[in-house]
Amino acid sequence: MSWLNLVIRYIQYHKLKTLILVASIFLTAFLPITIMILLAQFNEKIISRAESTPLVIGARGSGLDLTLHALYFTTKRPDKIPYSMAAEIRETGWARPVPIYSQFTARGFPIVGTSLDYFKFRNLQLAQGQSLSRLGDCVLGSQIARKLQLGPGDRLLSDPDNILDLGGQYPLKMLVRGVLEPTSTPDDWAVFVDLKTTWVIEGLGHGHQNLAEETDDLKVEVRSDGTLQATAAVLPFMEITDSNIDSFHFHGETADFPVTAVIAVAPDEKSETLLMGHFQAGGDETQLVQPVGVIEELMSLVFQVKKFFDLNAILIAIATLFLLILVLVLSQRLRQREMQTMFKLGCSRGTMLLLQLSELAILFLFSSLMVAVAVWAVWILAGDVVQSLLIGSHG
Repeated sequence: MSWLNLVIRYIQYHKLKTLILVASIFLTAFLPITIMILLAQFNEKIISRAESTPLVIGARGSGLDLTLHALYFTTKRPDKIPYSMAAEIRETGWARPVPIYSQFTARGFPIVGTSLDYFKFRNLQLAQGQSLSRLGDCVLGSQIARKLQLGPGDRLLSDPDNILDLGGQYPLKMLVRGVLEPTSTPDDWAVFVDLKTTWVIEGLGHGHQNLAEETDDLKVEVRSDGTLQATAAVLPFMEITDSNIDSFHFHGETADFPVTAVIAVAPDEKSETLLMGHFQAGGDETQLVQPVGVIEELMSLVFQVKKFFDLNAILIAIATLFLLILVLVLSQRLRQREMQTMFKLGCSRGTMLLLQLSELAILFLFSSLMVAVAVWAVWILAGDVVQSLLIGSHG
């Protein structure tokens, strides 16, 4: 095997040439395979999420925006519809409504106002603590709890809509009641609250402080007639506790309060068809979409674009092949004196050809091993990478 030792010594001596050839082969094979794996994972996850969501009702506009909002909570917020839409769906008897109101964030993560039916619909199980039980409670997705190091009993503050608007609504300090089991879905990155809690954040509901029980002189002053008057230090309650929860109330009709989408869970295809006909015959203010149809249309466009990437990958592979041939031809010319010396020492032309082919084989083998390891890593991480892409930058 002295010829193999010669090949290895030659490869070690020409490090730069070896590095360039290995990198060219590696990138030519790795990039198309990676794109294929990520796209397959993307297609599987987004279609799976859409298939588990039968129908979505929302304000008329972009069906794609509405679908992505109902499924992932992070897309452009659609226009609002009244909560009465959920009651209308329930009254038809064709589907069970699951309202969603996602307009606010906490530490950058979406706050999703919904009902307990959502947990049943998505089959979400608690890993710690308990479910929503009162106004101001929240349940965290597993990834948020891990990233923020929060658990039952901790507090989480909602983000102000506009930090420069001092006259606007103040953040709500929510009590973490529980943490959900991991699901590898966008639900892992959401803060779930009751619809009424989001309406409090919206400013549709608030509490009042009992000044007679207030001992802070900065918050209370006594008027000349002996009555108490609040100072500018007294703000509407934005933390709901046992002592003040009874003071919270809402102004207006609940039916008119906003939601951003309503998921309609129909028991069978016939009910879905009837519900679709009902809304298509309704007014122009709302629309009903089938998420799986919207997502399949989106993915068909994505795969059309992928054809250009495939063509590009083929062209790159051809260019790399030409590069290898050019390097080999130039190398052959530079090695003419070396080959002549080996021939004079008694090395046959067949052996010299074997040496060159062995060099190529080792380069391809080493590049293939690198590709295999890198592809294995991509395969392991692909789910998390795709999930982070689907939900935005929270991951």
